[in-house]
Amino acid sequence: MRLVKSRLSDYTETWNGMTVVFEEAMTTVDREFSQRVSRVPHHGLGLSVDVYTPDLFDLLDALATGGVGGQELTCDYLEIFKAALPALADVRRRLPNTLLEYHAEGLWITQPDLETGYPFEAELAAAAAHLRTLGSHWMNHECAAKQMAGYSFGTYLPPLFTRASAAVTARHIGLVQYRLDEESRSPDRYGPLFLLELPPLTYFGFGDVSVADFFRFVTEATPCGLVLDLGHLWTVCRYSDAWRGHDLREFLSDFLDVFPLERVVQIHVAGLAGHEADDQASDPARWIDAHGAPIPDVLFDMLAQVLAHPRLRHVKGIALEVDNKSVPLIVQEFRQLREQWAWWRGVDEQGQQNEWASTAQAGGQAPFVGTDGVPCEGTDGLLEQYDRYARIVMGGAAEAVPSPGMVPGAVETYRHTYFPHEILHWGGELQDMFPETCRQLDRGGVVLTAFVHYWAREPRPSQATYDFFLLKVERFVEFVREVLPTAVQTAEREATELRGAYQAACERSGAPA
Repeated sequence: MRLVKSRLSDYTETWNGMTVVFEEAMTTVDREFSQRVSRVPHHGLGLSVDVYTPDLFDLLDALATGGVGGQELTCDYLEIFKAALPALADVRRRLPNTLLEYHAEGLWITQPDLETGYPFEAELAAAAAHLRTLGSHWMNHECAAKQMAGYSFGTYLPPLFTRASAAVTARHIGLVQYRLDEESRSPDRYGPLFLLELPPLTYFGFGDVSVADFFRFVTEATPCGLVLDLGHLWTVCRYSDAWRGHDLREFLSDFLDVFPLERVVQIHVAGLAGHEADDQASDPARWIDAHGAPIPDVLFDMLAQVLAHPRLRHVKGIALEVDNKSVPLIVQEFRQLREQWAWWRGVDEQGQQNEWASTAQAGGQAPFVGTDGVPCEGTDGLLEQYDRYARIVMGGAAEAVPSPGMVPGAVETYRHTYFPHEILHWGGELQDMFPETCRQLDRGGVVLTAFVHYWAREPRPSQATYDFFLLKVERFVEFVREVLPTAVQTAEREATELRGAYQAACERSGAPA
Protein backbone atom coordinates (compact mmCIF):
# COMPACT_ATOMS: atom_id res chain seq x y z
CA MET A 1 0.00 0.00 0.00
CA ARG A 2 1.44 3.35 -0.99
CA LEU A 3 2.06 6.33 1.28
CA VAL A 4 -1.14 8.18 0.39
CA LYS A 5 -3.33 5.52 1.93
CA SER A 6 -1.26 5.28 5.12
CA ARG A 7 -1.64 9.02 5.60
CA LEU A 8 -5.40 8.73 5.20
CA SER A 9 -5.46 6.37 8.16
CA ASP A 10 -3.39 8.84 10.16
CA TYR A 11 -5.95 11.61 9.56
CA THR A 12 -8.78 9.39 10.82
CA GLU A 13 -6.97 8.21 13.91
CA THR A 14 -5.56 11.57 15.02
CA TRP A 15 -8.42 13.87 14.09
CA ASN A 16 -8.04 16.34 16.96
CA GLY A 17 -4.25 16.07 16.83
CA MET A 18 -4.11 17.16 13.22
CA THR A 19 -1.46 19.85 13.79
CA VAL A 20 1.03 17.13 14.76
CA VAL A 21 0.11 15.11 11.68
CA PHE A 22 0.63 18.15 9.47
CA GLU A 23 4.12 18.71 10.86
CA GLU A 24 5.16 15.07 10.63
CA ALA A 25 3.88 14.63 7.08
CA MET A 26 5.15 17.86 5.61
CA THR A 27 8.54 16.72 4.29
CA THR A 28 7.13 13.51 2.83
CA VAL A 29 4.13 15.29 1.35
CA ASP A 30 6.27 17.90 -0.37
CA ARG A 31 8.57 15.22 -1.74
CA GLU A 32 5.62 13.29 -3.18
CA PHE A 33 4.19 16.44 -4.75
CA SER A 34 7.53 17.11 -6.43
CA GLN A 35 7.52 13.59 -7.87
CA ARG A 36 3.96 13.96 -9.13
CA VAL A 37 4.34 17.42 -10.64
CA SER A 38 7.56 16.46 -12.40
CA ARG A 39 5.45 14.17 -14.63
CA VAL A 40 3.32 17.09 -15.86
CA PRO A 41 4.75 18.77 -19.00
CA HIS A 42 4.93 22.52 -19.49
CA HIS A 43 1.58 23.54 -21.01
CA GLY A 44 2.01 27.19 -21.95
CA LEU A 45 -0.93 29.52 -22.59
CA GLY A 46 -4.38 28.03 -22.95
CA LEU A 47 -8.09 28.27 -22.35
CA SER A 48 -10.35 26.76 -19.71
CA VAL A 49 -13.52 26.06 -21.68
CA ASP A 50 -16.95 24.50 -21.82
CA VAL A 51 -17.74 22.09 -24.66
CA TYR A 52 -21.12 23.69 -25.35
CA THR A 53 -21.13 27.40 -24.38
CA PRO A 54 -19.69 28.72 -26.56
CA ASP A 55 -19.38 25.79 -28.95
CA LEU A 56 -15.77 24.68 -28.54
CA PHE A 57 -15.10 24.06 -32.22
CA ASP A 58 -16.64 27.35 -33.27
CA LEU A 59 -14.23 28.98 -30.83
CA LEU A 60 -11.22 27.06 -32.17
CA ASP A 61 -12.19 28.01 -35.72
CA ALA A 62 -12.31 31.67 -34.69
CA LEU A 63 -8.87 31.41 -33.08
CA ALA A 64 -7.52 29.77 -36.24
CA THR A 65 -8.66 32.72 -38.36
CA GLY A 66 -7.53 35.27 -35.79
CA GLY A 67 -10.79 37.17 -35.61
CA VAL A 68 -10.56 40.86 -36.52
CA GLY A 69 -6.75 40.77 -36.35
CA GLY A 70 -6.60 38.08 -38.99
CA GLN A 71 -3.57 36.28 -37.51
CA GLU A 72 -3.90 32.70 -36.26
CA LEU A 73 -3.84 32.33 -32.50
CA THR A 74 -2.35 29.06 -31.25
CA CYS A 75 -3.87 27.65 -28.07
CA ASP A 76 -1.24 25.55 -26.30
CA TYR A 77 -3.74 23.55 -24.25
CA LEU A 78 -7.39 23.30 -23.23
CA GLU A 79 -8.87 22.61 -19.83
CA ILE A 80 -12.32 21.11 -20.44
CA PHE A 81 -15.17 21.54 -17.99
CA LYS A 82 -17.20 18.48 -17.01
CA ALA A 83 -19.46 17.32 -19.85
CA ALA A 84 -21.14 14.16 -21.14
CA LEU A 85 -18.64 11.42 -21.91
CA PRO A 86 -19.52 11.17 -25.65
CA ALA A 87 -18.86 14.90 -26.03
CA LEU A 88 -15.49 14.60 -24.31
CA ALA A 89 -14.60 11.61 -26.47
CA ASP A 90 -15.42 13.65 -29.55
CA VAL A 91 -13.14 16.46 -28.39
CA ARG A 92 -10.30 13.98 -27.89
CA ARG A 93 -10.91 12.41 -31.32
CA ARG A 94 -10.95 15.75 -33.14
CA LEU A 95 -7.95 17.17 -31.25
CA PRO A 96 -5.58 14.18 -31.13
CA ASN A 97 -2.42 16.24 -30.59
CA THR A 98 -3.73 18.82 -28.11
CA LEU A 99 -3.05 18.75 -24.38
CA LEU A 100 -6.48 18.33 -22.79
CA GLU A 101 -6.91 18.73 -19.04
CA TYR A 102 -10.07 18.27 -16.98
CA HIS A 103 -12.08 20.58 -14.72
CA ALA A 104 -14.26 18.31 -12.58
CA GLU A 105 -17.42 19.07 -10.62
CA GLY A 106 -19.56 17.16 -8.14
CA LEU A 107 -16.81 15.83 -5.86
CA TRP A 108 -17.68 17.99 -2.87
CA ILE A 109 -14.37 17.44 -1.08
CA THR A 110 -14.99 20.26 1.40
CA GLN A 111 -18.02 18.50 2.88
CA PRO A 112 -17.49 16.28 5.96
CA ASP A 113 -20.11 13.76 4.74
CA LEU A 114 -18.66 13.42 1.22
CA GLU A 115 -18.70 9.61 1.31
CA THR A 116 -22.10 9.20 2.97
CA GLY A 117 -24.19 12.23 2.02
CA TYR A 118 -23.56 12.29 -1.72
CA PRO A 119 -23.26 9.77 -4.59
CA PHE A 120 -19.47 9.88 -4.18
CA GLU A 121 -18.69 6.58 -5.90
CA ALA A 122 -20.71 7.50 -8.99
CA GLU A 123 -19.13 10.95 -9.22
CA LEU A 124 -15.63 9.54 -8.77
CA ALA A 125 -16.18 6.83 -11.39
CA ALA A 126 -17.44 9.45 -13.86
CA ALA A 127 -14.45 11.71 -13.19
CA ALA A 128 -12.02 8.83 -13.69
CA ALA A 129 -13.67 7.91 -17.00
CA HIS A 130 -13.50 11.53 -18.18
CA LEU A 131 -9.82 11.76 -17.27
CA ARG A 132 -9.01 8.57 -19.17
CA THR A 133 -10.96 9.74 -22.20
CA LEU A 134 -9.18 13.08 -22.38
CA GLY A 135 -5.77 11.67 -21.43
CA SER A 136 -5.42 14.39 -18.80
CA HIS A 137 -2.39 15.09 -16.61
CA TRP A 138 -4.50 16.79 -13.95
CA MET A 139 -7.99 17.08 -12.53
CA ASN A 140 -8.94 20.54 -11.31
CA HIS A 141 -11.72 20.94 -8.75
CA GLU A 142 -12.94 24.04 -6.94
CA CYS A 143 -12.33 24.16 -3.20
CA ALA A 144 -16.06 24.73 -2.87
CA ALA A 145 -19.41 22.96 -3.13
CA LYS A 146 -22.77 23.43 -4.81
CA GLN A 147 -24.47 21.11 -2.33
CA MET A 148 -24.22 21.40 1.42
CA ALA A 149 -26.11 19.90 4.38
CA GLY A 150 -29.01 18.83 2.15
CA TYR A 151 -29.30 22.16 0.31
CA SER A 152 -28.41 22.69 -3.35
CA PHE A 153 -27.17 25.78 -5.14
CA GLY A 154 -26.44 26.83 -8.70
CA THR A 155 -23.06 28.28 -7.85
CA TYR A 156 -20.12 27.42 -5.64
CA LEU A 157 -20.09 28.23 -1.94
CA PRO A 158 -16.60 28.43 -0.41
CA PRO A 159 -15.60 26.16 2.46
CA LEU A 160 -15.56 27.13 6.07
CA PHE A 161 -12.06 28.55 6.49
CA THR A 162 -11.10 26.64 9.63
CA ARG A 163 -8.40 24.12 10.56
CA ALA A 164 -10.95 21.32 10.87
CA SER A 165 -12.34 22.13 7.43
CA ALA A 166 -8.81 22.16 5.98
CA ALA A 167 -8.16 18.76 7.53
CA VAL A 168 -11.27 17.14 6.07
CA THR A 169 -10.61 18.74 2.67
CA ALA A 170 -7.06 17.36 2.67
CA ARG A 171 -8.28 13.90 3.68
CA HIS A 172 -10.81 13.81 0.85
CA ILE A 173 -8.26 15.01 -1.70
CA GLY A 174 -6.00 12.18 -0.57
CA LEU A 175 -8.85 9.71 -0.95
CA VAL A 176 -9.65 10.87 -4.49
CA GLN A 177 -5.98 10.96 -5.47
CA TYR A 178 -5.44 7.44 -4.19
CA ARG A 179 -8.40 6.14 -6.17
CA LEU A 180 -7.16 7.87 -9.33
CA ASP A 181 -3.74 6.31 -8.73
CA GLU A 182 -5.31 2.85 -8.39
CA GLU A 183 -6.79 3.18 -11.86
CA SER A 184 -3.63 4.56 -13.42
CA ARG A 185 -1.81 2.54 -16.05
CA SER A 186 1.42 4.52 -15.76
CA PRO A 187 4.62 2.68 -14.71
CA ASP A 188 4.88 4.58 -11.42
CA ARG A 189 1.13 4.19 -10.76
CA TYR A 190 0.67 7.92 -10.34
CA GLY A 191 -2.67 9.02 -11.73
CA PRO A 192 -3.65 12.51 -12.86
CA LEU A 193 -2.62 15.12 -10.30
CA PHE A 194 -5.40 16.58 -8.18
CA LEU A 195 -5.44 20.40 -8.40
CA LEU A 196 -7.42 22.36 -5.82
CA GLU A 197 -8.69 25.72 -7.07
CA LEU A 198 -8.94 28.85 -4.95
CA PRO A 199 -12.71 29.55 -4.79
CA PRO A 200 -14.47 32.86 -5.35
CA LEU A 201 -16.20 34.72 -2.55
CA THR A 202 -19.66 35.68 -3.76
CA TYR A 203 -20.06 38.55 -1.26
CA PHE A 204 -19.12 36.60 1.90
CA GLY A 205 -16.98 33.98 3.63
CA PHE A 206 -16.95 32.32 7.06
CA GLY A 207 -14.13 30.95 9.14
CA ASP A 208 -11.48 31.65 11.75
CA VAL A 209 -8.31 31.36 9.64
CA SER A 210 -7.27 33.34 6.59
CA VAL A 211 -7.86 31.96 3.10
CA ALA A 212 -4.10 31.81 2.51
CA ASP A 213 -3.54 29.86 5.74
CA PHE A 214 -6.39 27.48 4.90
CA PHE A 215 -4.63 26.45 1.69
CA ARG A 216 -1.33 26.17 3.51
CA PHE A 217 -2.92 23.76 6.00
CA VAL A 218 -4.35 21.68 3.15
CA THR A 219 -1.07 21.41 1.25
CA GLU A 220 0.87 20.53 4.38
CA ALA A 221 -1.36 17.47 4.70
CA THR A 222 -1.70 16.19 1.12
CA PRO A 223 0.47 16.29 -2.04
CA CYS A 224 -2.01 18.09 -4.27
CA GLY A 225 -1.33 20.97 -6.63
CA LEU A 226 -3.24 24.24 -6.69
CA VAL A 227 -4.95 26.47 -9.22
CA LEU A 228 -4.58 30.15 -8.39
CA ASP A 229 -7.57 31.92 -9.93
CA LEU A 230 -6.83 35.64 -9.99
CA GLY A 231 -10.45 36.72 -10.38
CA HIS A 232 -11.32 34.60 -7.36
CA LEU A 233 -8.40 36.14 -5.48
CA TRP A 234 -9.69 39.62 -6.31
CA THR A 235 -12.99 38.68 -4.64
CA VAL A 236 -11.10 37.47 -1.56
CA CYS A 237 -9.57 40.92 -1.29
CA ARG A 238 -12.89 42.64 -1.92
CA TYR A 239 -15.19 40.60 0.30
CA SER A 240 -12.84 40.14 3.22
CA ASP A 241 -12.86 43.95 3.06
CA ALA A 242 -9.06 44.04 2.83
CA TRP A 243 -9.37 46.61 0.04
CA ARG A 244 -10.42 49.29 2.54
CA GLY A 245 -7.12 49.22 4.40
CA HIS A 246 -4.65 48.17 1.67
CA ASP A 247 -4.22 48.80 -2.00
CA LEU A 248 -4.52 45.71 -4.16
CA ARG A 249 -0.79 45.36 -4.78
CA GLU A 250 -0.07 45.41 -1.05
CA PHE A 251 -2.86 42.91 -0.36
CA LEU A 252 -1.56 40.58 -3.06
CA SER A 253 2.00 40.78 -1.76
CA ASP A 254 0.84 39.93 1.76
CA PHE A 255 -1.41 37.09 0.52
CA LEU A 256 1.30 35.50 -1.65
CA ASP A 257 3.76 35.53 1.24
CA VAL A 258 1.47 33.12 3.14
CA PHE A 259 -0.23 31.19 0.33
CA PRO A 260 1.62 27.97 -0.77
CA LEU A 261 2.72 29.32 -4.16
CA GLU A 262 5.18 26.45 -4.58
CA ARG A 263 2.14 24.21 -5.13
CA VAL A 264 0.55 26.30 -7.88
CA VAL A 265 0.42 24.29 -11.12
CA GLN A 266 -2.05 26.42 -13.09
CA ILE A 267 -3.17 30.06 -13.05
CA HIS A 268 -6.67 31.11 -14.17
CA VAL A 269 -7.72 34.55 -15.34
CA ALA A 270 -11.42 35.28 -15.93
CA GLY A 271 -13.88 38.16 -16.00
CA LEU A 272 -15.31 40.26 -13.20
CA ALA A 273 -18.63 42.10 -13.23
CA GLY A 274 -21.57 43.06 -11.08
CA HIS A 275 -24.42 40.57 -10.91
CA GLU A 276 -27.11 41.15 -13.53
CA ALA A 277 -29.84 41.31 -10.89
CA ASP A 278 -27.95 43.89 -8.83
CA ASP A 279 -29.21 47.45 -9.38
CA GLN A 280 -25.70 48.71 -8.58
CA ALA A 281 -23.91 46.24 -10.86
CA SER A 282 -21.97 48.98 -12.66
CA ASP A 283 -20.03 49.76 -9.48
CA PRO A 284 -16.64 47.94 -9.57
CA ALA A 285 -16.82 47.65 -5.78
CA ARG A 286 -19.67 45.14 -6.28
CA TRP A 287 -17.87 42.97 -8.82
CA ILE A 288 -17.96 39.20 -8.46
CA ASP A 289 -16.51 36.32 -10.49
CA ALA A 290 -18.18 36.40 -13.93
CA HIS A 291 -16.73 34.25 -16.71
CA GLY A 292 -18.85 35.86 -19.41
CA ALA A 293 -17.64 39.37 -18.56
CA PRO A 294 -14.53 41.14 -19.90
CA ILE A 295 -11.27 40.63 -18.02
CA PRO A 296 -10.33 43.92 -16.32
CA ASP A 297 -6.76 45.15 -16.67
CA VAL A 298 -6.28 44.83 -12.93
CA LEU A 299 -6.19 41.03 -13.26
CA PHE A 300 -3.38 41.18 -15.81
CA ASP A 301 -1.52 43.48 -13.38
CA MET A 302 -2.04 40.83 -10.70
CA LEU A 303 -0.74 38.17 -13.08
CA ALA A 304 2.49 40.11 -13.57
CA GLN A 305 2.97 40.39 -9.81
CA VAL A 306 2.29 36.69 -9.25
CA LEU A 307 4.65 35.53 -12.00
CA ALA A 308 7.43 37.62 -10.46
CA HIS A 309 7.26 35.80 -7.12
CA PRO A 310 10.30 33.63 -6.24
CA ARG A 311 8.24 30.77 -4.75
CA LEU A 312 6.26 30.20 -7.94
CA ARG A 313 8.26 27.16 -9.05
CA HIS A 314 5.90 24.67 -10.65
CA VAL A 315 3.42 26.55 -12.85
CA LYS A 316 2.69 24.47 -15.95
CA GLY A 317 -0.05 26.54 -17.58
CA ILE A 318 -1.86 29.87 -17.64
CA ALA A 319 -5.45 29.79 -18.89
CA LEU A 320 -8.23 32.25 -19.54
CA GLU A 321 -11.55 30.90 -18.25
CA VAL A 322 -13.99 31.66 -21.05
CA ASP A 323 -17.15 29.57 -20.64
CA ASN A 324 -20.30 31.60 -21.34
CA LYS A 325 -18.27 34.34 -23.05
CA SER A 326 -18.78 35.61 -26.60
CA VAL A 327 -16.33 34.22 -29.14
CA PRO A 328 -15.10 37.63 -30.43
CA LEU A 329 -14.30 38.72 -26.86
CA ILE A 330 -12.44 35.46 -26.19
CA VAL A 331 -10.34 35.94 -29.32
CA GLN A 332 -9.54 39.54 -28.34
CA GLU A 333 -8.53 38.65 -24.80
CA PHE A 334 -6.53 35.59 -25.80
CA ARG A 335 -4.60 37.72 -28.29
CA GLN A 336 -3.80 40.11 -25.44
CA LEU A 337 -2.62 37.21 -23.28
CA ARG A 338 -0.42 35.85 -26.08
CA GLU A 339 1.10 39.25 -26.88
CA GLN A 340 1.71 40.29 -23.29
CA TRP A 341 2.94 36.96 -21.94
CA ALA A 342 4.63 35.37 -24.94
CA TRP A 343 7.91 35.30 -22.99
CA TRP A 344 6.38 32.92 -20.45
CA ARG A 345 5.45 30.22 -22.98
CA GLY A 346 9.04 29.16 -23.58
CA VAL A 347 10.73 29.48 -20.19
CA ASP A 348 11.40 26.35 -18.18
CA GLU A 349 10.69 26.30 -14.48
CA GLN A 350 14.23 27.14 -13.34
CA GLY A 351 14.57 29.91 -15.90
CA GLN A 352 11.26 31.35 -14.88
CA GLN A 353 12.16 31.22 -11.23
CA ASN A 354 15.57 32.85 -11.57
CA GLU A 355 15.01 35.38 -14.31
CA TRP A 356 11.66 36.78 -13.20
CA ALA A 357 11.95 36.52 -9.41
CA SER A 358 11.31 39.43 -7.04
CA THR A 359 11.02 39.73 -3.26
CA ALA A 360 7.56 39.75 -1.68
CA GLN A 361 6.74 41.57 1.54
CA ALA A 362 5.77 39.61 4.63
CA GLY A 363 2.25 39.80 5.94
CA GLY A 364 -1.15 38.15 6.02
CA GLN A 365 -4.82 38.96 5.85
CA ALA A 366 -7.52 39.31 8.43
CA PRO A 367 -9.22 35.97 9.08
CA PHE A 368 -12.93 35.36 8.98
CA VAL A 369 -14.79 34.31 12.12
CA GLY A 370 -16.81 31.10 12.57
CA THR A 371 -20.51 31.11 11.77
CA ASP A 372 -21.34 30.91 15.47
CA GLY A 373 -18.14 32.48 16.75
CA VAL A 374 -16.71 29.16 17.99
CA PRO A 375 -14.14 27.09 16.06
CA CYS A 376 -15.30 23.54 15.45
CA GLU A 377 -13.29 20.33 15.78
CA GLY A 378 -13.90 16.80 14.57
CA THR A 379 -16.39 15.42 12.08
CA ASP A 380 -19.53 15.96 14.15
CA GLY A 381 -18.69 19.56 14.95
CA LEU A 382 -17.85 20.29 11.33
CA LEU A 383 -21.11 18.75 10.10
CA GLU A 384 -22.98 20.96 12.53
CA GLN A 385 -21.07 24.02 11.33
CA TYR A 386 -21.81 23.31 7.66
CA ASP A 387 -25.47 22.74 8.47
CA ARG A 388 -25.57 26.14 10.15
CA TYR A 389 -23.65 27.71 7.26
CA ALA A 390 -26.20 26.41 4.73
CA ARG A 391 -29.15 27.58 6.80
CA ILE A 392 -27.61 31.03 7.21
CA VAL A 393 -27.30 31.64 3.47
CA MET A 394 -30.75 30.15 2.82
CA GLY A 395 -32.32 32.45 5.38
CA GLY A 396 -33.04 29.96 8.13
CA ALA A 397 -30.49 31.19 10.68
CA ALA A 398 -30.42 34.95 10.48
CA GLU A 399 -28.60 35.34 13.81
CA ALA A 400 -25.21 34.60 12.24
CA VAL A 401 -22.15 36.29 13.73
CA PRO A 402 -20.67 38.45 10.93
CA SER A 403 -17.03 38.06 10.01
CA PRO A 404 -14.80 40.95 11.07
CA GLY A 405 -14.39 43.18 8.03
CA MET A 406 -17.12 41.40 6.06
CA VAL A 407 -18.94 43.80 3.79
CA PRO A 408 -22.13 44.92 5.58
CA GLY A 409 -25.18 43.14 4.20
CA ALA A 410 -23.06 40.60 2.27
CA VAL A 411 -25.10 37.53 3.20
CA GLU A 412 -28.35 39.41 2.67
CA THR A 413 -27.23 40.42 -0.84
CA TYR A 414 -26.57 36.77 -1.68
CA ARG A 415 -29.79 35.58 -0.07
CA HIS A 416 -32.16 38.15 -1.58
CA THR A 417 -30.54 38.90 -4.95
CA TYR A 418 -28.07 36.27 -6.12
CA PHE A 419 -29.72 33.06 -4.93
CA PRO A 420 -33.28 33.83 -6.16
CA HIS A 421 -31.88 34.79 -9.56
CA GLU A 422 -30.03 31.51 -9.98
CA ILE A 423 -33.10 29.46 -9.01
CA LEU A 424 -35.46 31.34 -11.33
CA HIS A 425 -33.15 32.02 -14.29
CA TRP A 426 -30.03 29.82 -14.34
CA GLY A 427 -30.26 26.75 -16.53
CA GLY A 428 -33.20 28.32 -18.35
CA GLU A 429 -36.09 30.67 -17.71
CA LEU A 430 -38.97 28.83 -16.07
CA GLN A 431 -41.50 30.38 -18.46
CA ASP A 432 -39.47 29.00 -21.39
CA MET A 433 -38.90 25.61 -19.80
CA PHE A 434 -42.49 25.09 -18.59
CA PRO A 435 -44.62 27.47 -20.68
CA GLU A 436 -48.01 25.79 -20.25
CA THR A 437 -47.42 24.97 -16.60
CA CYS A 438 -46.46 28.57 -15.86
CA ARG A 439 -49.62 29.80 -17.55
CA GLN A 440 -51.67 27.48 -15.37
CA LEU A 441 -49.82 28.68 -12.27
CA ASP A 442 -50.50 32.28 -13.23
CA ARG A 443 -54.21 31.58 -13.70
CA GLY A 444 -54.17 29.86 -10.32
CA GLY A 445 -52.63 32.90 -8.64
CA VAL A 446 -49.26 31.24 -7.93
CA VAL A 447 -46.24 33.54 -8.41
CA LEU A 448 -42.96 31.98 -9.54
CA THR A 449 -41.02 33.60 -6.70
CA ALA A 450 -42.79 31.09 -4.44
CA PHE A 451 -40.57 28.46 -6.10
CA VAL A 452 -37.50 30.09 -4.50
CA HIS A 453 -39.03 29.75 -1.04
CA TYR A 454 -39.99 26.16 -1.78
CA TRP A 455 -36.43 25.35 -2.88
CA ALA A 456 -34.91 26.84 0.28
CA ARG A 457 -37.53 25.56 2.72
CA GLU A 458 -35.90 22.35 3.88
CA PRO A 459 -32.90 20.12 3.28
CA ARG A 460 -33.21 17.15 0.93
CA PRO A 461 -30.81 14.23 0.52
CA SER A 462 -28.41 14.40 -2.45
CA GLN A 463 -29.08 11.04 -4.07
CA ALA A 464 -28.25 11.72 -7.73
CA THR A 465 -25.09 13.06 -9.31
CA TYR A 466 -25.18 16.84 -9.39
CA ASP A 467 -26.73 18.48 -12.44
CA PHE A 468 -28.36 21.83 -11.76
CA PHE A 469 -30.63 21.74 -14.82
CA LEU A 470 -32.07 18.31 -14.03
CA LEU A 471 -32.36 19.22 -10.37
CA LYS A 472 -34.30 22.35 -11.29
CA VAL A 473 -36.67 20.35 -13.49
CA GLU A 474 -37.28 17.80 -10.73
CA ARG A 475 -37.84 20.41 -8.03
CA PHE A 476 -40.22 22.45 -10.16
CA VAL A 477 -42.47 19.44 -10.76
CA GLU A 478 -42.46 18.78 -7.00
CA PHE A 479 -43.37 22.43 -6.40
CA VAL A 480 -46.28 22.31 -8.84
CA ARG A 481 -47.54 19.08 -7.26
CA GLU A 482 -47.73 20.88 -3.93
CA VAL A 483 -49.10 24.30 -4.91
CA LEU A 484 -51.39 23.42 -7.85
CA PRO A 485 -52.03 19.68 -8.19
CA THR A 486 -54.31 20.21 -11.19
CA ALA A 487 -51.25 21.36 -13.21
CA VAL A 488 -48.92 18.51 -12.26
CA GLN A 489 -49.77 16.37 -15.28
CA THR A 490 -48.75 19.24 -17.56
CA ALA A 491 -45.60 19.83 -15.56
CA GLU A 492 -44.61 16.16 -15.77
CA ARG A 493 -45.15 16.11 -19.54
CA GLU A 494 -43.05 19.22 -20.05
CA ALA A 495 -40.38 17.85 -17.70
CA THR A 496 -40.14 14.63 -19.74
CA GLU A 497 -39.67 16.66 -22.91
CA LEU A 498 -36.99 18.79 -21.25
CA ARG A 499 -35.04 15.78 -19.98
CA GLY A 500 -35.11 14.13 -23.39
CA ALA A 501 -33.94 17.25 -25.21
CA TYR A 502 -31.25 17.87 -22.60
CA GLN A 503 -29.92 14.33 -22.83
CA ALA A 504 -29.75 14.54 -26.63
CA ALA A 505 -27.94 17.89 -26.48
CA CYS A 506 -25.41 16.70 -23.89
CA GLU A 507 -24.55 13.54 -25.78
CA ARG A 508 -24.32 14.94 -29.28
CA SER A 509 -20.91 14.12 -30.67
CA GLY A 510 -20.70 16.96 -33.17
CA ALA A 511 -19.96 16.89 -36.86
CA PRO A 512 -17.34 14.53 -38.23
CA ALA A 513 -13.85 15.96 -38.25
